[in-house]
Amino acid sequence: MILRTGHRLLGLAVGNPFRTLLRRFLLFSPGLFFLVSYLIAIILGTLLLRIPMSTRSGHIEWIDALFTSTSAFCVTGLVVVDTGTYFSLFGQILIMLMVEIGGLGIMTFAALLFLSLGWTVSIRQRLFIQETYASEITRDIKHLVVFIFAFTLLSELAGTLLLMPCWKSDLVFSRRVFHSVFHSITAFCNAGFSLFPDNLSRYRANVGVNLIITTLMILGGIGFPVVRDVINRLSRKGNTRLTLNTRLSLVVSLILIILGALLFWALEREYSMAGMPWTEQILVSYFQSVTTRTAGFNTIDFSVLGNATFLFMMIFMFIGASPGSTGGGIKTTSIGVLAVVVMNRIKGSEANNVLRATLSDEVVSRAITVFMSAVVFILMIVFLHMINQHGAVPSGQSRGPFMEYLFETVSAFGTVGLSTGITSGMDANGKLFIITSMLVGRVGILTLVYIVASRRRASSYRYAEENILIG
Repeated sequence: MILRTGHRLLGLAVGNPFRTLLRRFLLFSPGLFFLVSYLIAIILGTLLLRIPMSTRSGHIEWIDALFTSTSAFCVTGLVVVDTGTYFSLFGQILIMLMVEIGGLGIMTFAALLFLSLGWTVSIRQRLFIQETYASEITRDIKHLVVFIFAFTLLSELAGTLLLMPCWKSDLVFSRRVFHSVFHSITAFCNAGFSLFPDNLSRYRANVGVNLIITTLMILGGIGFPVVRDVINRLSRKGNTRLTLNTRLSLVVSLILIILGALLFWALEREYSMAGMPWTEQILVSYFQSVTTRTAGFNTIDFSVLGNATFLFMMIFMFIGASPGSTGGGIKTTSIGVLAVVVMNRIKGSEANNVLRATLSDEVVSRAITVFMSAVVFILMIVFLHMINQHGAVPSGQSRGPFMEYLFETVSAFGTVGLSTGITSGMDANGKLFIITSMLVGRVGILTLVYIVASRRRASSYRYAEENILIG
């Protein structure tokens, strides 16, 4: 639990009602505690964005402030107003800080604060940090948290310094510095917020911007457990062999990056990329392959992309980044586990063997639960969208928006931020559906399932087994 002295000081400062509320809050289940922490942060962010000095006009609608706050804390990048022109410098700084806090996790920031003040990190925080960022059981939470922040700050600092000379000369030095810091943070946190009206389309031929942004996205999306494991392996610390989590994450991520680039180039080279030099086509294809899985930046106009491209991009957004990262989705390891299960069943093998290791039944069960729960959730949100916007419209007149709503929902759930442009035109209900998708995608569908399931007592008995026909 949090340090008792801290509780006593808080109680004296604000009185017994707050102390009672805080005590009840700390008694929440870990999953509910995590969810409520994000809800509180989002509400505070909404209130801050409503301050007149946060916008250039001095006003923003409540639903738009809530949407922006959720998108920032959930590191999504979906927007209903243009970040660079609608928000003031103060508002842009707020969004940048929200992205940083949301990307690394509210629990992790709280743990760092407590450690800095010499307070005790609660057991609940330790469990969440360990489950999120450690593929193996570790007692040294302090070093783990310090590593996460040190790696993040070093990566973002390097990105800032490398981006500064890459921007076009029309930016004055102060704006060049701020643009570098802003885009470095949002790229590493896989958020996709940009200060340019066309996102990064104006830099699609700039090798420096493309490589720096994609590298930051990969470092943030590959997962801190993977980075730490690789560093320990290179420095000959710990095990001499990379963990299965690291090997599977690296293999699946590499396959997806290469496959995504080839698919995008094959589908769009004669359409949206027609007339581009081959070097530019390579940069655009590679950039979109990396950003599609979690980041949300784009270097090409999405209004000219084909439906086949949208479909494969939705699959990639659904998969997302690796566990313990700043990205969302069902995660690379989940899709890797499902692929392994299918391949082994096709071979007739009952053991789920992969990369010289065998997956446990619990891991397989979690992967299946995540996949099925995510599919059901996305279909439910799209269904609500169609009822809300086109419930009374004949199907022949509403087939176009279906793809757009599906794309937007998958993008929100995967905390990606890529958009067909339909989000800003949604009514309040539609925006609330997307807000819910972003929150569930960031907190984790499995966390939400456990919150609901924990309220029901599990059966302690079993019936006689029977067979059914499958397939």
